[in-house]
Amino acid sequence: MARSSRAQMKAVAAIVQSWQWRKVTIIYEDTISSVNDIFPYLIEALSEADVAIDYYLPLQPLSPSSIQEKLRVLQSRQSRVFIVHTSSNMAVNIFLEAKRMKMMKKESVWITTDGITSFIDSLNSSTILAMQGVLGVKGFSPFRSQVRYKEFSRRFKAKLRSKYPTKKNMDPGSYALNAYDAVYTAVLAIEGKPNPQSLANILNNNTAVQSGQELLARILDRKFMGLYGEVNFKGGALAPSSTFQIVNVIGRSYLQLGYWSEGSGFSVKIDKGSSYSKSMKILGQVNWPGRASTVPRGWWPVARTANRLKIGVPGNSTFKGFVNVTYEQPGGKATVKGLSIDVFIAVVGDLPYSLDYDFVPYYGSYDSLVKEVYLKTFDAVVGDTSIMASRCEYAEFSQPYSDSGLQVLVYTKGKTSATRAWLFKKPFTTWTWIFTAVINLYSGFVVWFIERQTNRDLRGSWFKQCGTIIWIAFTTLFTSLQGDQLHSNLPRMAAVIWLFVALVITSSYTASLTSLLTIQNLNPMVTNVETLRRTGAKVGCDGNSFVVKYLVDVLKFEPHNIEKIYSEDDYPKALKSGKIAAAFLEVPYIKVLLATNCDGFMTGETFKVGGFGFVFPKAAPLLSDISEAVLKASENGTIRNIENSLLSSYKCSEPDGDAEYSLGLDSFWGLFAITAAASTLALLLFLFPRALPKWPNLKGVVIETEPEQGMHSLLRASASSQHDPVDDERVLFNAELNRQ
Repeated sequence: MARSSRAQMKAVAAIVQSWQWRKVTIIYEDTISSVNDIFPYLIEALSEADVAIDYYLPLQPLSPSSIQEKLRVLQSRQSRVFIVHTSSNMAVNIFLEAKRMKMMKKESVWITTDGITSFIDSLNSSTILAMQGVLGVKGFSPFRSQVRYKEFSRRFKAKLRSKYPTKKNMDPGSYALNAYDAVYTAVLAIEGKPNPQSLANILNNNTAVQSGQELLARILDRKFMGLYGEVNFKGGALAPSSTFQIVNVIGRSYLQLGYWSEGSGFSVKIDKGSSYSKSMKILGQVNWPGRASTVPRGWWPVARTANRLKIGVPGNSTFKGFVNVTYEQPGGKATVKGLSIDVFIAVVGDLPYSLDYDFVPYYGSYDSLVKEVYLKTFDAVVGDTSIMASRCEYAEFSQPYSDSGLQVLVYTKGKTSATRAWLFKKPFTTWTWIFTAVINLYSGFVVWFIERQTNRDLRGSWFKQCGTIIWIAFTTLFTSLQGDQLHSNLPRMAAVIWLFVALVITSSYTASLTSLLTIQNLNPMVTNVETLRRTGAKVGCDGNSFVVKYLVDVLKFEPHNIEKIYSEDDYPKALKSGKIAAAFLEVPYIKVLLATNCDGFMTGETFKVGGFGFVFPKAAPLLSDISEAVLKASENGTIRNIENSLLSSYKCSEPDGDAEYSLGLDSFWGLFAITAAASTLALLLFLFPRALPKWPNLKGVVIETEPEQGMHSLLRASASSQHDPVDDERVLFNAELNRQ
């Protein structure tokens, strides 16, 4: 007298669904009852739980020797969630062989139906040891509090204990209870009583049944509460059981975790007021195969014995903030960091099972990296991989973890970015200003140091002398030193070079300032794609990405107008210098560039593309779990926090919009070197007069003017605001001309 297995198969499916296992393997004994009575209900229940059946493994009842060969087939498959529905004798052979073949280790899941679980008490210790970590669905009688059940249970345990004194769990199973109810039903039918009386009294009666049909009719007409459940035939079948025990094999027996009730779910108890949940997690910690405390993932990476995912990552990512591969030493172990990596780690951490993996850098195009998943080189790809229809031919993508879209980025800031009040300092870079001041102070110091020996106006307190040095140094930029006011040829030699440098500096300053005032009008802002295409403007994009093909095939840019860029630092430089008029980048990249360049850039049109996703083989068991975890991470703000952490790590400095138009040291270092050398030579010749005889022309130190008038004349010279080369030459060499 068997009951329908529909509810029992729903309990099995509920266990699988609780831990988010997406594929299962069914091991069954190839009998008519299994195929006709169990399979329809199990397939239906698994389908409702969104669980796919990866493989069916039929076992012949009389061929236990073929079990090893059959299980070897399962070792070559990914699924590691096994539902076993066989007889108890067949189950003994299955688990002993699985233990020997090391299939009862971590990451595997074994679930048995009531036909096996109810006989665990009768199995020997070696079989129990092989079944460690197995989850079982066991029939349960809701009438255990009844007197009849307690009496039967007492006599059953006494009988069983006499045969198996070492056994612990000796409660009658579903088969024993159903057997008792079957006999009881038959006796009631023979007696013709609708309700149970004392079995002894019924057997003593001599009521006879006229035919088998009459007996069957009486059996189907019985209705009473049996030990296992209600005996009530509807449509020729017993009403199915609705409550089952969930047990976990551990130690020398099993541990009762809780219950599953149809329509309610899992619960620790089935008393009134008990809490129910659709998830088995409410039952507490489960002891999994291999003594694992973490939830098994229920599958192996590929059809092999490896148990770690081999994940490919792009080794030549243009934007290192997303994927950055570094090596402690050449040929050493790779360290992989970045936003894409952090998001994947966070997503995996939210899975209900453990996942071991290794990141392996791949140096090639993103398209070829995706194809490596198809070729089974990698189990997955993690990185800034764009979701594209063409790539879906070889693999599947998770839900996107980034903003989607391809945007135009242009440099729009005027070249006179500073406030006009400080525009005067822009023609030169900071270091040019500093070196100009230093060179002028040094040259002025040399002139003062030599002249002060013969010119009393250059003497006095240190405060006065410092002021004189500064005056001489900086008035040279705007006026000419009168050579006839210098008492020595040595300062004259230094001054002529000094004046030439001053002329070049002032002329360069005037030209650069004029350019800064007018260049802004020469840089029109172009953000329209149609205009860029029509004018043949140069545009930039990531040379490793799909954008190159997108610009040619979709936006119709000429290939020779597309500048491939391979470093994120080159985008601002190319835009500012005018090498490209616009850059086409995906939205996540745009955010990074705007975070590192606070001012001067503007986004234009946006084109719809897929965004970034993780890549997996087609129909991979892990894909749906990863996609669900990505959605959760997006909804709870985890991905946003990771993105904000990346963007805030960049030091956003205000760009010097005119830096490329400012004259730097590379423009003047030669002149600075010459004037510094000339002044230093004059100073050395003055400090070491013994060297003067070697240069007779430098001996003359007497001039015609009175010493006390020298400083006054020198100071008056500052009134002139124009440099006349002829006058400067006449003044500098006036003393030599008078001697002739």
